[in-house]
Amino acid sequence: MKPAVTLKKNHEFRRLYRKGASAVAGSMVLYCRKNRLGHNRLGITVSVKLGNAVKRNRARRRLREVYRLASPRLSQGWDIILVARGRTLSAPWKELGDTFLRLSRKLGLLEDKP
Repeated sequence: MKPAVTLKKNHEFRRLYRKGASAVAGSMVLYCRKNRLGHNRLGITVSVKLGNAVKRNRARRRLREVYRLASPRLSQGWDIILVARGRTLSAPWKELGDTFLRLSRKLGLLEDKP
């Protein structure tokens, strides 16, 4: 399995927060912006307010897996940031996946495949 290309630099996150489009749901916030690279890059943010390190890492793993499962349906050339919210830890997998797809559709990230 090929790992996702990730956003790591603080200035990349700040630029996306400032200039990117966003969509909000109960379990996550999705920010996106076109890049010129031809492939997607993923960044995940989890606040200290969410809990201790174990809970924050679990939230990261859940969001990363939701992205991995949906990535074949996403169009390429986007920078994407997922921000965990309180319900990220307690929401069922189906709800997390559906929420991610709904937010992606709202922002125009999904490819139109029959």
